[in-house]
Amino acid sequence: MIMVGAMAAALWGIGLIMGAPSRARWTMLALLIGAVILGHLVLPDGHALRMATGGDARFWVMLVVFGGLVAGYRNVLGRMRQRAHAVDAARQPSTNFSETEINRYARHIILREIGGPGQKALRDASVLVIGAGGLGAPALQYLAAAGVGTIGVIDDDVVENTNLQRQVIHRDQSIGDAKVHSAAEAMRAQNPFITVKPYQRRLTADIATDLFAEYDLVLDGTDNFETRYLVNETAIATQKPLIAAALTQWEGQISIYDPAHGGPCYACVFPTAPDAELVPSCAEAGVVGPLPGVIGSMMAVEAVKLITGAGEGLRGRMLIYDALYAQTRTITLKPRQDCTVCGGRGLQS
Repeated sequence: MIMVGAMAAALWGIGLIMGAPSRARWTMLALLIGAVILGHLVLPDGHALRMATGGDARFWVMLVVFGGLVAGYRNVLGRMRQRAHAVDAARQPSTNFSETEINRYARHIILREIGGPGQKALRDASVLVIGAGGLGAPALQYLAAAGVGTIGVIDDDVVENTNLQRQVIHRDQSIGDAKVHSAAEAMRAQNPFITVKPYQRRLTADIATDLFAEYDLVLDGTDNFETRYLVNETAIATQKPLIAAALTQWEGQISIYDPAHGGPCYACVFPTAPDAELVPSCAEAGVVGPLPGVIGSMMAVEAVKLITGAGEGLRGRMLIYDALYAQTRTITLKPRQDCTVCGGRGLQS
């Protein structure tokens, strides 16, 4: 055994002197051990060479097996480390994030489902929010805080005293100001690293297509069916995912309408607008103040998930929240082949 150890040391030393790679040196040692085992199998018992190399082949076989296990373990461990390093590297934000941004978005970056690439996707994304009222207010705030790079907001209304009970993005001193400018000011104050584009006007058919084309995703927080149907038609025409929500008194609902990716459109679910008497406005029926915050925040969550690819969204499902009785339920939505707006496009996807 001493002889074999000396030969192994000599081979390893020669390999080092000659600059042979590690794999070549291990190969020489493996050939040496193989030759020793072969000698034990071929030479008769008591042969001097067998006695000088341990006298029994089983020792060397066990040594080879043990060495193989150690090598296999190191190989598996190395691969796991490489994968871990690759995951860590992938989760790191782009180098052109400032240190302040990295610190700001740290809670996103450490999330496995978002990470650095997801935060970069948020920064590169553009989202259009229709309405800066009850639903738009919290959605805009959280989109800005999340670091969505470009946020557009369109609304022709001004801030009124009655809005402040629920439209938390606006302040008392903003009464009389355009909602889009009040919201834009609050978002820029919240996050100076984003771009906000306010449009102080009503969404109409003559501008909708060009406006939607500038954005990746649309959120509809309006409170009238005329605009909701226009938003839906334009989203279908421009193939933009649409996150839409609605409120009444103590109840809210939210869904993603995306026929381009197999979901129904808004008109598949609501083919015609209900009678105005059946769906009174918030001014007529009232609404509990925090409810828009709950549903509007859900809109922002769904937007973040769509942009980053995290989790499972509400495409093909509607979430209904009853705040009065603290109940939440989800119903399945399907495209309709006879839909006059999308023509059941979701069935063909």
